[in-house]
Amino acid sequence: MELIDGVKLRQLRLIPDSRGYLMEMLRRDWEEFMQFGQAYITACYPGVIKAWHYHKLQWDHFVCVSGMARVVLYDDREGSPTRGLVNEFHIGYLNPVLLKIPPLVYHGFTAEGPETALIVNFPTELYNYQQPDEYRRPYNDPAIPYTWEVKHG
Repeated sequence: MELIDGVKLRQLRLIPDSRGYLMEMLRRDWEEFMQFGQAYITACYPGVIKAWHYHKLQWDHFVCVSGMARVVLYDDREGSPTRGLVNEFHIGYLNPVLLKIPPLVYHGFTAEGPETALIVNFPTELYNYQQPDEYRRPYNDPAIPYTWEVKHG
């Protein structure tokens, strides 16, 4: 899959032993790391679609730590070499990855399967309660060429 310009995907490594396992999610010596703003976890219940939004300043770094999530990106940036491109990722326990999302790229996600999806995000900016860096469209906005329905067959 051709990635949207600025998007990075890093396969994460589970390190198991007899007690359980460890998985590094983001390190400052990785190329994906820029700066630390904060860390938070967001939950998405099965059947819920959290979409669409983008940030003007913030880069996001998603890791799904429980369940599975379908994360979808759409590039609507003027002058971007990948304008109009959609990327779809299936991340979580079956595919542990770090997904880096640039500013101005629309993104959203939904839980896949019967479990709540838990995504940890390491954004580059602090959340500003008075002026949030968040710009939204409805999940079914016809201007974004993507449908959230499950593809059967």
